[in-house]
Amino acid sequence: MVSENGCINLGDQDQVSAILTGPDRTSETNRTGLIIAHGAGNDMHNPLIVSLAEGLARAGSVTLRFNFPYKEKGKKSPDAQKKLIHTWQCAYEYLQHHQNFPVRRIIAVGKSMGGRVASQMVADGLMDVAGLIFLGYPLHAPGKKDHLRDAHLHRINVPMLFFAGTKDPLCDVGKLNKVLDNLPCPHDLVPIDGGNHSFKLPKSCSRSDTDVHRQILGKCVSWLGQLE
Repeated sequence: MVSENGCINLGDQDQVSAILTGPDRTSETNRTGLIIAHGAGNDMHNPLIVSLAEGLARAGSVTLRFNFPYKEKGKKSPDAQKKLIHTWQCAYEYLQHHQNFPVRRIIAVGKSMGGRVASQMVADGLMDVAGLIFLGYPLHAPGKKDHLRDAHLHRINVPMLFFAGTKDPLCDVGKLNKVLDNLPCPHDLVPIDGGNHSFKLPKSCSRSDTDVHRQILGKCVSWLGQLE
């Protein structure tokens, strides 16, 4: 496995940090590229994102993780939707045209906000991907389970893989299941028993964060294999 630190140019002298990770260049690879976007409260160094990016690289894929501008500048409040979309587009082009790690298809992966923005872009025809992976989809605001953020999901035609904590205040698993039942595209849902929005488990649980990360990685690897 090799890693390369880089910068994604956003224009107007603005840029964000990125880390590209892939199998050894002399090794066989399936040439799948996965772009992993962080959530509102974390960045590309989030342990789950790092674990997934490096694990997928060891399994033969190329991964790109990056920061959104507000995190790059040390701010807490997320950027406006327009800037989030622009950053995603620039990250996509960065991987698509990277000469050291050529890929033949791209999968968009996102933790919460990062996945929501990617899915909206795919629904609106702003990004061409072979699939979407959601690391905790923010289906609704806390306590507002009757106001779902699902309308655009019905306009997506590529396969989607959802991971959802059963104790996630932003995603009622039962309601997510009902949404998925009505989607036109292939989809899969992996509940993380006892997990919150970040898949953290209660202290009373015998499973560790590492165990959960391995479960997520294992499912992603097998799911990607089914897309071949």
